[in-house]
Amino acid sequence: MREIDLMEVGGFKVGHYTDEEAATGSTVILFDEMSSAGVDIRGGGPASRDSQILNPLMAANEINGVLLSGGSAFGLDAAGGVLEYLSERGIGLDVGVAKVPLVPQACIFDLGVGRADVRPGKDAGYKACENASYESPQRGNVGAGTGASVGKCCGPDRMMKSGLGTFAVELGELKVGAIVAVNAVGDVYENGKVIAGLMNKDRTGLASSFDEILSWTEKAYMGNVGESGKIDLAESKASTNTTIGLIVTNAKFSKAMLCKIAGMAHNGYARSINPVHSMMDGDSIYAASTGNVESDVNTVGMLAAFVMEKAVIDAVKQAKPAYGLKAYEDFAN
Repeated sequence: MREIDLMEVGGFKVGHYTDEEAATGSTVILFDEMSSAGVDIRGGGPASRDSQILNPLMAANEINGVLLSGGSAFGLDAAGGVLEYLSERGIGLDVGVAKVPLVPQACIFDLGVGRADVRPGKDAGYKACENASYESPQRGNVGAGTGASVGKCCGPDRMMKSGLGTFAVELGELKVGAIVAVNAVGDVYENGKVIAGLMNKDRTGLASSFDEILSWTEKAYMGNVGESGKIDLAESKASTNTTIGLIVTNAKFSKAMLCKIAGMAHNGYARSINPVHSMMDGDSIYAASTGNVESDVNTVGMLAAFVMEKAVIDAVKQAKPAYGLKAYEDFAN
């Protein structure tokens, strides 16, 4: 097995729209041909569009692309621009009277980093498509990762900048890659060590979101439960987070098996983010097949988890300090 560039998986283009001033953006993955795809959503607060069509019980078996975006639920408008771009080019599911592009979308909550009144809309989705190419995509503070951050359980003063990351591998003829926008309430780990996330109170080093959140519960059991009179982290200021990504492979699979691969890819989140899959997150992973290589679903699922873990780590390592937030490079030894 060897590391390759994401675009070597083949069969798709990637394009970004980045609004640096407003700290938001969109990243589109456009497939060369309609491709089988699946999804697994494990976070408690997702913002998504048309993800339900990837349920194996639904009729559509193939899609034209996937859109990852900022803007929370407002950012779902960006998909309209992608649909317009593809429709103008006669791309989509043929329904007789028209061709309807199928482009599932997921969004991160980045409204608290830049301008909350500026979100990716139809123009953002269209421009991301115009920028799409087969070149190695930019990572870090771009596209859907522009306003991404991590370690947010104590609010903006102690969180860090994150971004968009990629990673891919080749095993014989098989290729598997990941692209992800990391916007987690939790911390990001590499080899069991926190590399980005919650900072200590004086912002001179890294703390632990896991320990911090547990301390709230401990205090609550000691009688300090606040005005609500109950323990409910989802009502805290840590309720606006999500990590969204896509697995692409040149192996041929059905929609049902790609849903399984997307589910196994969540192990990559679990290995690199803690806490993860909480009611404070909207963690989602899509998976798509862009080729015809024969392979085993278990093997591809294992590799999907591996590349997703590495892509999450890449997202924080590629991020640069911005919007008053420190980044990985500020603490790297």
